[in-house]
Amino acid sequence: MENVKSIKIFDTTLRDGEQSPGASMNIDEKLRIASQLAKLNVDVIEAGFPIASEGDFAAVKRIAETIKGPQIAGLCRAAVKDIDCAWEALQYAGERGRIHTFLATSDIHMKYKLKMSEDQVVETAVAAIKHAGRYTENIEFSCEDAARTRPEFLARVVEAVIAAGAKVVNIPDTVGYSIPSEFAALIRGLKNNVPNVDKAILSVHCHNDLGLAVANSLAAVEAGAEQIECTINGIGERAGNCSLEEVVMALRTRADILPFKTDIVTEHLYASSKLLSTITGIQVQPNKAIVGANAFAHEAGIHQHGVLMDKSTYEIMTPESIGLTQNKLVLGKHSGRHAFGQRLVELGYDLSKEDLDRAFTRFKALADQKKEIFDEDLDAIVADEIIRIPEKYKLVQMVTSSGSFAAPIATVAMEIDGEIKKAAMMGGGPVDATFKTIKKLTDSKADLLSFTVGAITGGTDAQGECTVRLELDGREVLGQGAHPDIIVASAKAYINALNRLALIVKARPSAHF
Repeated sequence: MENVKSIKIFDTTLRDGEQSPGASMNIDEKLRIASQLAKLNVDVIEAGFPIASEGDFAAVKRIAETIKGPQIAGLCRAAVKDIDCAWEALQYAGERGRIHTFLATSDIHMKYKLKMSEDQVVETAVAAIKHAGRYTENIEFSCEDAARTRPEFLARVVEAVIAAGAKVVNIPDTVGYSIPSEFAALIRGLKNNVPNVDKAILSVHCHNDLGLAVANSLAAVEAGAEQIECTINGIGERAGNCSLEEVVMALRTRADILPFKTDIVTEHLYASSKLLSTITGIQVQPNKAIVGANAFAHEAGIHQHGVLMDKSTYEIMTPESIGLTQNKLVLGKHSGRHAFGQRLVELGYDLSKEDLDRAFTRFKALADQKKEIFDEDLDAIVADEIIRIPEKYKLVQMVTSSGSFAAPIATVAMEIDGEIKKAAMMGGGPVDATFKTIKKLTDSKADLLSFTVGAITGGTDAQGECTVRLELDGREVLGQGAHPDIIVASAKAYINALNRLALIVKARPSAHF
């Protein structure tokens, strides 16, 4: 196709995505995601909000030092202290380091949040850009709540920040309020009415409160936007962000009417989705576009017949195009270390020799319990053995007893800060008894918000996968655990959540776009 326009992909999974309830990640986990984003070949990785906490600063700094290829962005408010802190972390990326500063521009934000006039907002934004320019020319400015900003004032701000030195100007639909025709008109108006708009890249950052984030992003691109800000699996605050895999595959699949391209290596999309779910414990719904479990499943007889005759009858893209292999059965008890390691590589995991040895030991133990090992089992092994946070609390052993005529009792031994402790409690069921015992041993004040159980694969020998959501002082975390014994899996999930709570950092400033 002639005159195909290149669209930049700005991934904010590690910043906006991490603001999903329970999605907090430690530095090593963020680095794994960043490495996967580099494999995907995204143009920009927004690594975090450096001034928000020591943990965020350290993560941005480590990613800037380590990841090669994509530009590395750090978010900061339009304030000198924020900008200085951001560059202190980003400087290790050199010219690839991007200072991303923001300020609200809508009437409602200026009146109730900023308490600033239009002139003050423009003055503050310009001053922020000029201060950032002391460090780098790679500067992005975001007009927070742009979709609800008066077009005339938005154009004034955009023109001013470009004149001050912004190389990228982001137009966020911060609260997911806009609809495609309206959002396209907003972008088109800026392209037509801002005299110096050709001196900067126009970006969009759409939220999904009305389920229109991808649609709005595509409409904006058709109207002239050149960068899309998005997240893996569409995670993010409230209903989330524009889904990276959906918007990228929409552009690729409908290239017949959308003359745009990205540099994303789409064969890494499925592995990226699984890795994020494994790290955060936030699973995608089965009917999620592109990466959901049912995305390439055909149950209706007429659909099955059509797919068997020719896949194009009901599949508009191939599973292989997103890195989804068709052969689910992979390994058994006689499989060797090489085959095991190779399959993990194919699933998107890059493990050190030490981590591979630990995972292989767990694999062999599981293979003695299960006849067949599936990809989903391997994901669970990596989640349990490798992608785990520092453990203040460790499960040593446990025994439960229950029955139709017996009160459920759980006896649990844990290692807490290096000391072995043991207790037993009764409960309404074996899981309830287990959670009560763990809570007693850890003296936890956290409230249990939800507990879910699922089978990782089919069959009566399937591993159970449990997810626990805990809340403490307004902070929510997700814990996950997998084991052939569902009660043990439950205990591991609860303890995993407690370990995540132990790592929670101090409250961060909000950045709601």
